[in-house]
Amino acid sequence: MTRPHLWIRAEARPGEQRVAIVPADAQRLVADGYVVTVEESPSRVIDLEDYVAAGCSVAPYGSWVDAPEGAVVVGIKELPQDPADLTHTHVFFAHAYKGQEGADVTLERFRRGGGELLDVEYLTLDGRRVVAFGFWAGYVGAALAVLRHRGLLDGAVAPMGREELDGQLRESADGHEPERALVIGSRGRSGRGAVEALELAGCAVTRWDRGDTVELDKAALLDHDILVNCVVSSTPQQPFVGPDDVTAPRRLRTIGDVTCDVTSDNNLLPVNTAITTWPEPVRQVGTADAPLEVIAIDNLPSLLPLESSMSFSAELTPLLEDLAERRGPWAASLEWFRRHVPLG
Repeated sequence: MTRPHLWIRAEARPGEQRVAIVPADAQRLVADGYVVTVEESPSRVIDLEDYVAAGCSVAPYGSWVDAPEGAVVVGIKELPQDPADLTHTHVFFAHAYKGQEGADVTLERFRRGGGELLDVEYLTLDGRRVVAFGFWAGYVGAALAVLRHRGLLDGAVAPMGREELDGQLRESADGHEPERALVIGSRGRSGRGAVEALELAGCAVTRWDRGDTVELDKAALLDHDILVNCVVSSTPQQPFVGPDDVTAPRRLRTIGDVTCDVTSDNNLLPVNTAITTWPEPVRQVGTADAPLEVIAIDNLPSLLPLESSMSFSAELTPLLEDLAERRGPWAASLEWFRRHVPLG
């Protein structure tokens, strides 16, 4: 069986510490006959020496541009702006098929260079995603929302371990009446993570799934202290919270937007139209008389880089045996790419 050369690139986004394949899984891949190259990184949560011990080769930061022909470049978040033409096969979250900002530029780079994008978001079997950071996105998004609501999140946030974050959630519950927290999309991966974090923090959690929003009970929604949105829509539907709701009677004061679909025409939280960042995680979308704050960070799992990397790697690496032939979920992802970047 053909084993592709896997090239684990360093992340280009400042502060991003996650990695797509962890050393324990890399060691198993090497034992199975894969060639695995790992770039040096100034920020990765895992030491390079652990990859060397696992049998991986080492390459300089950013050297994927000169990787051998046929190498598959594996990452998490967006590529750097250069080179303008992309010639390799790339596996990462590109966010390029829903009209997101910058999507056309990304796809044009592949079109010009003749490369191939296998977007992790579209690795599916029977229409269901098989690799995701969803649980940790929901967990972190909900944790930040409740900490902010309790006045304990003020200013920049730095990566940490789960033990530290859980300690903050438990301690924050002291002296607080249980807030009413609503999780929309509670049955999905992100929703389950959000519910777990909120319950650890002592909140009274209401769980809604997609069916609960078909005929949206806006008054019931607004009668919560905290809203965590874990639903993304590919078609227009009634927004959960829009600009008009800022001045409506409401209990709602804090929104954790896990889906962070802020540039889409189908944004379910059009009260907010911009992402927030780790240096400035909170955005005020209300008024002085009617405060309403949103946290909409588009790489939430990076707050827990080790735990989220281990989880992601455990889901991704078993699929690699089908990568060379583009079978299974790889076929589904490739089909999406060919729809947007046809051959020839």
